[in-house]
Amino acid sequence: MSAKRRGNDTGSVPGGGSKIQNVKLVLLGDQGVGKSSIALRFVRGEFTENSEATIGAAFLTQTVNVSNVSIKFDIWDTAGQERYHSLAPMYYRGAQAAVVVYDITNTKTFQRAINWIKELKQQANSQIIMVLAGNKADMASEKRAISRDEAQAFAEENNLIFTESSAKTGMCVGDIFMAVAQRLAQLRPQAVEPEGKGMKLGKDSGKKKEGGCC
Repeated sequence: MSAKRRGNDTGSVPGGGSKIQNVKLVLLGDQGVGKSSIALRFVRGEFTENSEATIGAAFLTQTVNVSNVSIKFDIWDTAGQERYHSLAPMYYRGAQAAVVVYDITNTKTFQRAINWIKELKQQANSQIIMVLAGNKADMASEKRAISRDEAQAFAEENNLIFTESSAKTGMCVGDIFMAVAQRLAQLRPQAVEPEGKGMKLGKDSGKKKEGGCC
């Protein structure tokens, strides 16, 4: 089982010398939904139109700062092909966070994402922070197959962070990881009391219009 190592540790870490908290985060989802593209956009600010399928898993790192806490994400970008499914528990076991990605233009990938959520609830760390991310939002006006309301309703029912993103344009990609970082920071003893269930990205707790980050 081989894993490619990519990424860097050159995130926005302040010069105040705050302690770094290592966080294992796993990306899950069907093949072709854009998991690798999301990871590379977040870590390197890059996008490749026709990237190769991930074999096994790829490993990347990136550090962010939120609420005076430096969080280093150890990101495991897993392969989406069915033949690698049996290996997934190796990566999500012990993970503090999981980003489950689907393609908003493909209904099959949304059902697959729902199955991943169910599997995580049954087998992963009971305290794992889960994000449901609908990728390829740049194609929403032309090819949308999964409505935002449907996905958001499922996320709220299951206490998931939810967003739609576009790895191609960069829309809301960083917000996915920052929302996880904020939730993690809230769980620290010195942090403020966490907000209510069903955390959403952005300041407005109401529904967002088409194209927003939450």
